[in-house]
Amino acid sequence: MTVDLRHGPGSSKRPTLRLGRAPAPLSVGFLLLHRFTLGAFANFVDVLRLAADDGDRSRPIHCQWRIISPDMSPILSSCGVAISPHERIGDLSRFDYLVVVGGVLEEESLLADTRYDDHLRHAAEAGVPLVGLCTGSFILHRAGLMHGYKCCVSWFHNSDFLRLFDGLQPVSDQIFVVDRDRLTCSGGASAAHLAAFLVDRHLGKALAAKSLRIMMFNEAAKGETAQPSGRLEFVVRDEVLKRAVILMQNHLDVPLTIARLADKLNMSKRLIERRFRAELNTSPQAVYTQIRLDHARHLLLKTDRPISSIALECGFCDGSHLSRVLRLYYSRAPQEFRSSQDPESLSLHRRRTGRE
Repeated sequence: MTVDLRHGPGSSKRPTLRLGRAPAPLSVGFLLLHRFTLGAFANFVDVLRLAADDGDRSRPIHCQWRIISPDMSPILSSCGVAISPHERIGDLSRFDYLVVVGGVLEEESLLADTRYDDHLRHAAEAGVPLVGLCTGSFILHRAGLMHGYKCCVSWFHNSDFLRLFDGLQPVSDQIFVVDRDRLTCSGGASAAHLAAFLVDRHLGKALAAKSLRIMMFNEAAKGETAQPSGRLEFVVRDEVLKRAVILMQNHLDVPLTIARLADKLNMSKRLIERRFRAELNTSPQAVYTQIRLDHARHLLLKTDRPISSIALECGFCDGSHLSRVLRLYYSRAPQEFRSSQDPESLSLHRRRTGRE
């Protein structure tokens, strides 16, 4: 049984199931961007490799994959390892999926390189589902191929996405998103889970589970699984609360109301409050304030930015408002955080910023 995900933007159709025949090999084409993330690519392709054959013999029987490129030059990854393409870009309609692997965001390379845009548009017109790994979703957006689709972005690149695509709101509280014929994931280990999702759909759960076991994953993670958060000084085990915390971290300058946060999680405000009480013995409002203050403290200690600017970035009305809350929580003014820095670290920071 295979699943056909080839439906255009806005389609309300569910994927059609083709029954009554043996599953065809799963064919995947890879477009690796300059300074792509090697880990995301390796995790994705290794799931295909392990599902493609019995044991660990790596014969491309059930799955086939090709690295394609406009030319045959080696493609440099962000860690300095180069990968050689299998072939030049040709007929993309032969692939069941076309995977774009992004990486380092550099204006002069990743986001300025438009060599792939027409190829991606032709693939979309041919009905080939498009997959964005790591910042590959940025390329799909830049090519105009994500309009009307949900898009998963790592919490680490959330602010970059908002800066580059004004008015669009990415999904940064779960590891991958499947929206019809667009599939995006946050990168890293989540690439393995997205690949396992495709293997499961096309070749069966057993082959998907086999791949993940050999790669030392306990089990397949659903797309709704929360991404690991960035700076967090308390441990959250509840998956819903993890997503809530990530949403808070991604909305610092204009904090969400708890009701709006609950809406984004498809839960009631009262239930969210109960779950915070049960796990953290505090309210979501208190956690949100703590996250904003943690970020403010980080900026006070690590930058020379004006206090008023830090206050606005962290969702406070002005410097005076931030000062009052810091005094309430820590009995210290913003200036006291800076004066308490280790002198050697402060001197090093000032030399780096040209202040000394």
